[in-house]
Amino acid sequence: QASQEELKGAYRRLCMLYHPDKHRDPELKSQAERLFNLVHQAYEVLSDPQTRAIYDIYGRRGLEMEGWEVVERKRTPAEIREEFERLQREREERRLQQRTNPKGTISVGIDATDLFDRYDEEYEDVPGSSFPQIEINKMHISQSIEAPLTATDTAILSGNLSTQNGNGGGSINFALRRVTSAKGWGEMEFGAGDLQGPLFGLKIFRNLTPRCFITTNCALQFSSRGIRPGLTTVLARNLDKNTMGYLQWRWGIQSAMNTSIVRDTKTSHFTVALQLGIPHSFMMVSYQHKFQDEDQTRVKGSLKAGFFGTIVEYGAERKISRHSILGATVSVGVPQGVSLKIKLNRASQTYFFPVHLTDQLLPSAVFYATVGPLVLYFAMHRLIIKPYLRAQKERELEKQRESTASDILQKKQEAEAAVRLMQESVRRIIEAEEARMGLIVVNAWYGKFVNDNSRRNEKVKVIDVTVPLQCLVKDSKLILTEASKAGLPGFYDPCVGEEKNLKVLYQFRGVLHQVMSADNEALRIPKQ
Repeated sequence: QASQEELKGAYRRLCMLYHPDKHRDPELKSQAERLFNLVHQAYEVLSDPQTRAIYDIYGRRGLEMEGWEVVERKRTPAEIREEFERLQREREERRLQQRTNPKGTISVGIDATDLFDRYDEEYEDVPGSSFPQIEINKMHISQSIEAPLTATDTAILSGNLSTQNGNGGGSINFALRRVTSAKGWGEMEFGAGDLQGPLFGLKIFRNLTPRCFITTNCALQFSSRGIRPGLTTVLARNLDKNTMGYLQWRWGIQSAMNTSIVRDTKTSHFTVALQLGIPHSFMMVSYQHKFQDEDQTRVKGSLKAGFFGTIVEYGAERKISRHSILGATVSVGVPQGVSLKIKLNRASQTYFFPVHLTDQLLPSAVFYATVGPLVLYFAMHRLIIKPYLRAQKERELEKQRESTASDILQKKQEAEAAVRLMQESVRRIIEAEEARMGLIVVNAWYGKFVNDNSRRNEKVKVIDVTVPLQCLVKDSKLILTEASKAGLPGFYDPCVGEEKNLKVLYQFRGVLHQVMSADNEALRIPKQ
C-alpha cells in the first residue's frame, strides 16, 4: 500500500546510503555499487504501476513469466491478474500430455469374529484350536487414471476387481468427458465385466444459477436377462455460504428418493439425510468436529436408522505426514454387530480395512475396538511416526540448505557489506536520537531462538542485526511491515526453513524495553 512518495523517500534514503561516490575504500566502493544497483532494480519495478501490480500479486515469478511483452501498458491490476492466468493456462496446455491423475482404492475385509464369538465345541479335535482364527473374507481393488486430450476433453480409464468368500469378478470402464462451457460438462461411459454385461452411460452436469446445479446420470446395463435401464438425478442448491441442500431421485436398480442438508464450516461438518426407497429407507445424522491444529485432527459421530436396523458410528482421523491421513471408526449396530474400520489416505490412494469383530452387541468388543486403536496409534506415533517425521524434516532442511547455500552465501556477503556501509549513517542517527532522548537500538538478534525446555538440545542460530535496525529508525520510530525480515537491508536468513524471530532490546526516553516479533509479523516500536 506504499504511496509513490513513500517509495521515492525510501529510494533516496537507500541511494544516499549505498551511493558508490560516498565511499573511498575500493572494497567498500565495489560493495556499495552492487547494492546500489539492486536498489535501483527494485525501484524500477515498483515505480512502474504495471510491473508493481504484477510483483504485488505474483512476486518474482510473475516478472519472469513469458508473454508479458504483449500486454498493454494501461491495464489495471485485475486485468493483469486475468492476463497472468491466461498465460498460465497456455503453459498448462503444453503440459497436458504429460499429466495424469491416478486414483485408487484397496479394501481388505477381515473376519475377526472368532476373537469374541468363539464356539469352543467346534475346535475340540482341531490341532492349534486354542488360537482364534482370523481370516480375510473379501477384497476390492479399484484404480483410475485421467488423460487430458485437449483443454476441454479428458479420457478416463478405470477398473476394479472384487472377491468375497472365494467368488469374485471385475470390470473395466472407459469415459470421455468434455467441458462444454463455464456452466457445464458432459461425459459418456462404456464398460464391460465378467459378472455383468456391457454398460453404456451418459452423465451431464449443469449450473442452473450461480447457487444451483443439476447432475443427471442415465445408464443402460446389458445382461442375459435383458436391458436394465437406470436414471439418477441430483439437484443441489447453496442455502447459505456454508450450507448445501441436495434432492436425489434414483430410478431403476434400487429405486429411491433422498434429501440431505450438508453444512460445512471451518470447525465442523454436519449432515442430515432422509431416504425413502427399495429395499432401504433410512434417516441419518452425522457430525464432525475439526480441530484447528497442525495435524488436522477430526472427531466424528453418526446415527443411522432404517428398515435394515440401527447403526451408531464414532471415530477420528488425523494427519500423520504431509501426504497421509489415518482414520479409525467404530461401528455398532443391530443386527450388524460391532466392526472396526481403519482407513489410510496416502495422496490420491485409499487403503481401507473393515474388521468385523462380532455379530452381537458385546461390551468387550466395543471396548477393545475403541481403546485398541488409540493405544496402538499413540505407541506408533511416539516410537515410529514422530522419529521418522523428525528425520525426514532434517533431511529436507539439509537438502534445502544445500540447494540454497550459494544464494544464502551471496545474501550474507551483501548483508555484511550493507552493515559496513551503514556505520557512518548509524553513528549520525544515534547522535540525533540521543539528543532528543529518542529511540536507540541497544541490541537486536534475528533467527532461531530456543526458549522451550523440550527443545534445549537444539542449536540457537541468530545473527546480530543491531546496526541494520538502527539504520531503519526515522523520527524516533521503527516500523516493519508483515513480510519476512530476511529481506531487510543488512539481514539474511541464518536458518533456512526453520522458524525465526526478531528480538530487540531498545532504549526510549532513557528507559530500556524488550520486544520479540515473529518473522512475518508487523512490528512498530516504541510500543504505545
